Amino acid sequence: MTMPCLPGLRIGLIGPLPPPSGGMANQTRQLAELLTAGGAIVTTVQVNPPYRPSWIGSVPVLRSLFRLAPFLVSLWRAAGRTDIFHIMANSGWSWHLFAAPAVWVARCRGVAVVVNYRGGEAEEFLQRSGHLVRFTMRRTRALVVPSGFLQGVFSRFGMHSDIVPNIIDLSRFHPRDPVRKGAPHLVVARNLEPLYDNETAIRAFQIIRASFQQSRLTIAGSGPEEQCLRQFVLEQGLGDAVQFAGRLDCDAMAALYRSADLMLNPSLADNMPNSVLEAWASGVPVVSTNVGGIPHLAQHGVTASLVPPADPASMAQACMVLLSDEPLWQQLAKAGLQEAQRYTWFCVQPVLGAVYRRALQQATP
Repeated sequence: MTMPCLPGLRIGLIGPLPPPSGGMANQTRQLAELLTAGGAIVTTVQVNPPYRPSWIGSVPVLRSLFRLAPFLVSLWRAAGRTDIFHIMANSGWSWHLFAAPAVWVARCRGVAVVVNYRGGEAEEFLQRSGHLVRFTMRRTRALVVPSGFLQGVFSRFGMHSDIVPNIIDLSRFHPRDPVRKGAPHLVVARNLEPLYDNETAIRAFQIIRASFQQSRLTIAGSGPEEQCLRQFVLEQGLGDAVQFAGRLDCDAMAALYRSADLMLNPSLADNMPNSVLEAWASGVPVVSTNVGGIPHLAQHGVTASLVPPADPASMAQACMVLLSDEPLWQQLAKAGLQEAQRYTWFCVQPVLGAVYRRALQQATP
């Protein structure tokens, strides 16, 4: 479906792209495809191209320099053939190395800028660097965030934002047969990093397995904690029940959801995780921690079961209630399917189109 009033708009889309597949990378790729299908002329500037030579990726400071120089050149060239920059932004060094330079290049070349900020750790980042972020944001036309949670965070630091939700592709993520068959299959789809507390999901699964002895857990993701998590699984005697699937592409991830009975999100901080939207669209009930933007996204007992963070017993109990109560499982599955409809391109594109139009009509800051 085309975007009203924006055919021919020249958009510079700045952000990460797969591989590896991940929340922001997938959203950047998907947005580029949807905007192009809607008649826009999209120039994508990738912030995470492969390192050349590959060994540069193992040298922390040097790898940043090797990416930054060609990135700036690409930005300068893209700005010469676009009307507006749409910058996918995140916290920490990602902001300083990629988002902020993109804003300043656009400023130098007279290109309108929309910053699309994501990430559940915005509060901590803005406490440290809010003055720098505000200084740069004054050179933009709009700030958009995917949730009311992040909108509130930026408001507390004196920055107005509009909500443009994440987008779910219902042609890829769709439900299986609604009748559950066989032993329970639980899925976790977060990176293997401390922030996402995969150990709590494993501990919860250990409790669940005492009652559902044939149940199994698949962890789809990669990251620095992989080896210690694998070792933990073996130490707990769960080696035959827990599979580490690695980082999956979108199609493989969609197939994994269709094989699942529950999706666990054990994150310690969060905003609007794509994994929750994907699980909903796949007809899979969600058990998630109630951190950050999750309560803005999901309603406890209606579209998900929400539990305290770092609490394996509570997570396990919520899972066992759903696995033991088929009507309740079906109720959450249906509610999730309905909720996923709010995040289709059909619903999101008019909101994003309105942001673009306002940004183009504003005077240069």
